[in-house]
Amino acid sequence: MQTFTAGIDVVVDQCSRPGRARLLLIAMVAGLFAATPAVHAYPIDAYESTGIGRLEVMSRIENGTLKGRKQPKGALLTTEEVDIRLTGYKDMELPPVDAAFKQQIEGLLGGYVSRYGVSVLDLSDMDNPRYAEVNGNVARNPGSVGKIVVALGIFQALADLYPDDLEARWRIMRDTEIIADEFIISDSHTVRMWDRENEKLIRRPLAVDDRGSMFEFLDWMASPSSNAAAATLTKHGMLLTRFGVDYPVSETMSKDYFANTPRAELTDQLAKFIQSPVTRNGLDLAQIRQGSFFTRTGKRKVQGTSSYATSRSLMEMTLKMEQGLFVDEFSSREMKRLLYVTERRIRYASAPALASSAVYFKSGSLYKCEPEPDFVCKKYHGNVRNFMNSVAIVESPAGERKLHYIVTLMSNVLRRNSAVDHQTFATRLHRLIETHHKPRLEKESAPAAAAPVATPAPVAGE
Repeated sequence: MQTFTAGIDVVVDQCSRPGRARLLLIAMVAGLFAATPAVHAYPIDAYESTGIGRLEVMSRIENGTLKGRKQPKGALLTTEEVDIRLTGYKDMELPPVDAAFKQQIEGLLGGYVSRYGVSVLDLSDMDNPRYAEVNGNVARNPGSVGKIVVALGIFQALADLYPDDLEARWRIMRDTEIIADEFIISDSHTVRMWDRENEKLIRRPLAVDDRGSMFEFLDWMASPSSNAAAATLTKHGMLLTRFGVDYPVSETMSKDYFANTPRAELTDQLAKFIQSPVTRNGLDLAQIRQGSFFTRTGKRKVQGTSSYATSRSLMEMTLKMEQGLFVDEFSSREMKRLLYVTERRIRYASAPALASSAVYFKSGSLYKCEPEPDFVCKKYHGNVRNFMNSVAIVESPAGERKLHYIVTLMSNVLRRNSAVDHQTFATRLHRLIETHHKPRLEKESAPAAAAPVATPAPVAGE
């Protein structure tokens, strides 16, 4: 039996078949990960402020000084235009389920309703927000969506240390040099590193001794979903919560801490970093938990626990981010910017209907195959388990926000291409929401009727 992951953990090959069949399976796994596409985030005008190298490349492509594929309109918002939208609605909670809206969502899922957990919050008309969920409390492994919780841990730790000093938080993210070490083993996700001196864009998996700022590691984790970056940030999050204002610590001190601290204490420190912020930010740890590292070496060095989430808990998390309640407004805003898709769109975000929309997105998958007559195991087609998870905020069109909604989607439809299924659902949901708001938007955009011209009263003596 095989477990394949795209965006989380490692490949576990438990197949007992010997010889050529086993070699073919190993080759298939290698090809699968080599072909895994990337999606990139953060507004592309933010190179100078963040130091994220790939943003300079993209900015130069957009202004024509470097060759490359330009981005769709939805990916071109500036840093100032990418913001949290519900700071004036901090008391808002999820509305009661709209029965008619729920029925429409179920119709989009067809005969696979039982295989989905879906939550949709339509914020396009804030006088009448709508909410629907289908199997909203069914818990599954969140995959790489759990990396949002790692980011939450980083921002929470920084806020705890520097509650009134945003520049100090920014300085640590921008100026702290992080060196990749054995915690990154193993991961095949490629990241983009910009060799500014030689003007060369390097695409490859992170390797031991690679260097980058904390901001770059956050970008590598959030955008191409690098497990190596997530493991490195989890390690540094533990150091941050352990050493406080003495962070960053030397490599010698870091190695000594992980080598000589009792395993139980390391486990407690991991939980303090990635589980405590969940409850502190008003979420239910029984409904959403990232329990462990994203790499094999990280899990070996620090024992964690299981990870799970429901579509409703992911919705509550995303709503808090839009409200500025994810730690605080600064942290919420920066996390949303980290999720802003500014390059190749995949899975849910790749729906053509969203091309002109700003999309803030994270996804993750986990699938498992076992031998079955007339079945060939392919990427995202598991016949034992075929998890695909998507979290998306959609603002459409970008910059105008005539439509604004959040969707969290968790599926386990066997033997089907789950990436395509999420893309298809994205198009259908977008059209459904467009149709619902069309009368209101047409009324709002219609020119005001000309006022009748009053006939002047006759003047006495005329």
